[in-house]
Amino acid sequence: MDDAHQTKCPTAMSFIVPAQPIELEGVVGRSVRLPCNVTPVGPDRVYMVLWFRDESGIPIYSYDVRGKSLSEALHWSAPEVFGSRAKFHVVASPAQLLVDDLREHDEGIYRCRVDFKHSPSRSFRYKLSITVPPEKPVIFDSKNRQLNYTLGPLREGEDVVLTCRVKGGRPEPTVTWLVGGNLVDEQSESSNPYMVENKLVWPAVARHDLGSSFTCRAVNSKLVDPRDTNLKLDLYLNPLTVHINKKPNPLKAEQKYEVSCTSAGSRPSAVITWYKGKKQLLRRVKDENSSNLTLSEMVFTPTTDDDGKHVTCRAENPNVTGAYMEDTWRIEVVYPPILLLKLGSTLNPDDIKEGDDVYFECHVRANPPWRKLNWLHNGLLLTHNTSARIIRSNQSLVLQKVTRQSAGKYACAASNTEGEGTSNELDFRVKYAPVCRQEKILVVGASRGETLDIKCEVESDPPVVHFRWKFNNSGETLDVSPERFYSDGPSSSVLRYTTASELDYGSLSCWAVNAVGHQVAPCVFQVVAAGKPFPVRNCTFFNQTSSSVEVACTAGFDGGLPQHFALELVAVGGGLRYNITSEQPFFVLADLEPGVTFQLSVYAVNAKGRSQPTVLDEISFRDSDRHTGKYCRCVVYYWNKSFLSLFPSPYQHICSRTKFARSQVVFCHKFLVSSAAISLSPIVGVGTGVAFTLVALFLLLGIKSRRACSSPSNQPMTASPPKKRSNGNQHQPKDPDMYEEKDPDLIPAKYLVIGSDHEREVGTSINNGVVQLQDHQKFEPWPSISPKVTSPVLSPSLSATRHVVGSASWGNDPLRLPSPGSTAAAQQAQQQGPSTDVELNGVFIKERLMANRLPESCV
Repeated sequence: MDDAHQTKCPTAMSFIVPAQPIELEGVVGRSVRLPCNVTPVGPDRVYMVLWFRDESGIPIYSYDVRGKSLSEALHWSAPEVFGSRAKFHVVASPAQLLVDDLREHDEGIYRCRVDFKHSPSRSFRYKLSITVPPEKPVIFDSKNRQLNYTLGPLREGEDVVLTCRVKGGRPEPTVTWLVGGNLVDEQSESSNPYMVENKLVWPAVARHDLGSSFTCRAVNSKLVDPRDTNLKLDLYLNPLTVHINKKPNPLKAEQKYEVSCTSAGSRPSAVITWYKGKKQLLRRVKDENSSNLTLSEMVFTPTTDDDGKHVTCRAENPNVTGAYMEDTWRIEVVYPPILLLKLGSTLNPDDIKEGDDVYFECHVRANPPWRKLNWLHNGLLLTHNTSARIIRSNQSLVLQKVTRQSAGKYACAASNTEGEGTSNELDFRVKYAPVCRQEKILVVGASRGETLDIKCEVESDPPVVHFRWKFNNSGETLDVSPERFYSDGPSSSVLRYTTASELDYGSLSCWAVNAVGHQVAPCVFQVVAAGKPFPVRNCTFFNQTSSSVEVACTAGFDGGLPQHFALELVAVGGGLRYNITSEQPFFVLADLEPGVTFQLSVYAVNAKGRSQPTVLDEISFRDSDRHTGKYCRCVVYYWNKSFLSLFPSPYQHICSRTKFARSQVVFCHKFLVSSAAISLSPIVGVGTGVAFTLVALFLLLGIKSRRACSSPSNQPMTASPPKKRSNGNQHQPKDPDMYEEKDPDLIPAKYLVIGSDHEREVGTSINNGVVQLQDHQKFEPWPSISPKVTSPVLSPSLSATRHVVGSASWGNDPLRLPSPGSTAAAQQAQQQGPSTDVELNGVFIKERLMANRLPESCV
């Protein structure tokens, strides 16, 4: 340093003070380095380094090396000035005072004094200026709304008006505008000491300005990076193109068509809307957007009303009102005729009565035009028929003097090249006087003193106004008092009737009256004495297995009242097993134990009680035999039909010794049968046929006894005698023939006498072992008898010893169970022995035996 700049210290220590301070600049929040050279001149060393601020004589920082090495020097910083923010570094060259985290009040003049051991002290002066960066610019639009990142979106041709405002900063910042990185406006102005702003006007943005960057920049120091706020321009762009890709014509009504439309150039992607006429179509199946290309596919089902209309595809920017483009397609729709049927305009549909003349009008719409028109009544074609008073004329139908049968549903139908169409069904109403819903006389059963509700139902249009009743017996006809009957709905009347005496049985008649007139023919109810139902009959077994069977019977007279049926199955000595009811005389019995003997009773039941039971005794179920054995086959000719039953050899006496009911002719044949199959050899059949012929001739010569199918030693099991049971005051007669005479189900069978000059019917009955033939009218021949058993109802596993023959069947024809007399006769025949005299028609037997190949037999 110059001598002129050297001064003496008050302590007589000399030091050098610079004339002008060196200017340094710092930024708030950053660091600054104040250099201070502590290197001695010559062989000397530093004692102490002191830092002062402005003109103060009190140090704000000290570095004390006295008596220590440089690494052991003591650092001290005035806490009210820098505190821990300052640190003196002697390693650097030159040494520096580093001040971190500058603050605005740190601005000032700082002096560094270095004291050496021998050399004079040295001083350095610095003027520190603190720069305050400005705040980040804030941009506002023309509506004074703050914008952050995006400018817009704006519409094409719209002006851009932006204002940039910058607060703070020392020195005052400069605010400029840049567009696309190019300076376009640097004229800023201060609205107050703490704010600077710059306003930019950019006219008529265009499609090519999309994505441009608008930047507001504030700068007040080279030490500080410019403070920028960027906005990216976003634009709404209108569609450039729109096109319907395919326009097929003509279209068929109610047939689906896929139509597509493409649009390009819109930002954001265009929204495609479909219109039919002025009505928007909402059924789109797919919309795809790729860049600025939009594809829309629609399933379009034209209707008959669409013929001649326009289908429009509209591509529209969804954010800009009115920014759209359209493509239009005129469609032609073909369809079969559409018809509308109406009653004549001069007619009142609610005031047509029998005898009136009416006409219908059929309105037809079709493309192409219709060619043929038909009329339908309740689905049936109506033809022009003047005698039936049906007249067709162009698109009109005339019905003269209609009846209530003329009422119903009418329709018209027409056709063209596209097909046929049918009109709406027109419900045609014809008013008429009441008529009885049930044309036949209804029988009502009642016991004496019983009160009945008898319902009279009629059909009428309009509904019935009132009813009247009359009672008639063989002696008198009486009007029924209105207090005794009441209406039950619009078309029925219920009479509360009590049969107090025999004179109250007779016929009840009711008439109805409506607005059209009086009922001509009354509804008639025949009141008869009612009682318990009659027993069931013709009970038959079906689908029998070793543990199940189906029972079907024929219902008797219901006693004048509704009836149902009950079945009781009792195991002999084991109690009740089944007690079931059914609306029909049909029952299914399952889970029956084999080898157990059952008793089965069937009843008919009505409100008066139940009938006498139909009882089947000693029924058992056995497992099917797995071995080959001897069986006896009984062929029963019964009611002009043939039936076949199979029995194991021990039960052959049932076939040979049972006295059958009248109208039955029985043959028994013994043969071998396997449990797997029953088949006959043709050679054996021929031989057995010859044997049958010889036996028949032998019978004609007067042999009146027949032998059993096997010896008595083969008959260990016998039919059990019928059990005695009491049914009130009724008792079983001792004479078995009485059962046959009183059984209403035994109908004389009719047979064809073969070998005479003419065919004639004969009735056959068995009376005391003699077969009697009686002439009747001509009838069809008997069906042939096949040697194959198709479906025997009573197989060897099912043993019903009381009614064996009666429960058998040939083919699928059921055979009813015989009356108790048959079983009684069988018991009597068994007691008398195997010889029972029977007179037979030998010619007939011969022809029947020769016509069928049957195995070895004995009759």
